[in-house]
Amino acid sequence: MNASYYRSQLDRKNQARADAEKKVAEFRKKEADKRTKAAKEKAAAGKASSQSTANSKLRAAQRYENEANKAGQDASTWSAKVGKFSKEAADLAAKLAKAEQTERAAAEKARQREQLRTEQRAAAEQQKIEIRLSTTEAQVRTVMRKLRAPKPERLRVLLLAAASAGDLRVGQEQQRIRAAVQSATHRDLVDLDLHPAATADVFLDALTRFRPHVVHFSGHSTHDLIAFERGEDDFHEGAIVSAGAFARAIAAVDDKPLLVLLNSCHSAAQTGKLVDTVPFAIGMSDTIGDVDAITYAARFYAAVADGQSVQAAHLLSRAAIEMNGLLGRDLPTLSYAADVDPSATKLVMPPLE
Repeated sequence: MNASYYRSQLDRKNQARADAEKKVAEFRKKEADKRTKAAKEKAAAGKASSQSTANSKLRAAQRYENEANKAGQDASTWSAKVGKFSKEAADLAAKLAKAEQTERAAAEKARQREQLRTEQRAAAEQQKIEIRLSTTEAQVRTVMRKLRAPKPERLRVLLLAAASAGDLRVGQEQQRIRAAVQSATHRDLVDLDLHPAATADVFLDALTRFRPHVVHFSGHSTHDLIAFERGEDDFHEGAIVSAGAFARAIAAVDDKPLLVLLNSCHSAAQTGKLVDTVPFAIGMSDTIGDVDAITYAARFYAAVADGQSVQAAHLLSRAAIEMNGLLGRDLPTLSYAADVDPSATKLVMPPLE
């Protein structure tokens, strides 16, 4: 799990501990109040002018003593819960520290990898310029990889979501994507296959049966892990899959996707493996909030279904984050193979009239 997951769990555990400490204080106060009343009743019994009055005072004193004992027991029960929550919070704090350290190391590796890729892309672009100077544009196009064309077949988009702990709005994201596509110019040219609680088996089945052009995942991830669900009804720990296994599954099928979009934290580090197999991959360079992720995804598929290129859809979606007053504009990162051009690749092409 990533740091944001452990941070949210630690916040909840600290809140539970604070609530338990409040209960302890309430029951201790009640215990003290009841014992004070019991003492007053006993004192009054000693001063009573008749035996019946004394007996009545003593019974009242005993009732207050019983209530005080019960409050003391309740306070002890909640004190035990405070201890339990404190231990669990300490365990979560240790896991959070470890996750943050891992993510910092991953971010540095990703930065170094991105710098290397930038240099490689610059070299590739320079090579393209030199080729264009010596050949015609038609000849240049023959150098580009021949991609699996999404037309005349409809663009198939596999939407996988996994939030086994219930802490992400993955259902809202899929609903926004579907609404965006349904409102787009070429909505009839896009098929969506939605899985709001995707397991690893659901992913593998969809690769061969749905044969997606686009694989979209939203949920939890780190620089080298993805968390699917386990197919359980209650909230549960995610099923952890390595980034390598995820990439190898995509590479294994005959009809490979054109694009993989990982709408999850720190997933940009995984795109290097993916573009060895697929032409385009999009990931997030750091932790991304729900609203930023949903805004990016909805605008991206709307632009794709409007006939925009992969690069235009990506840049429009980053702009949408910024124009909605959000802070995650620079997090979505587009990676692509050296022999493809995202500005010249459209995933939806209307038929010629």
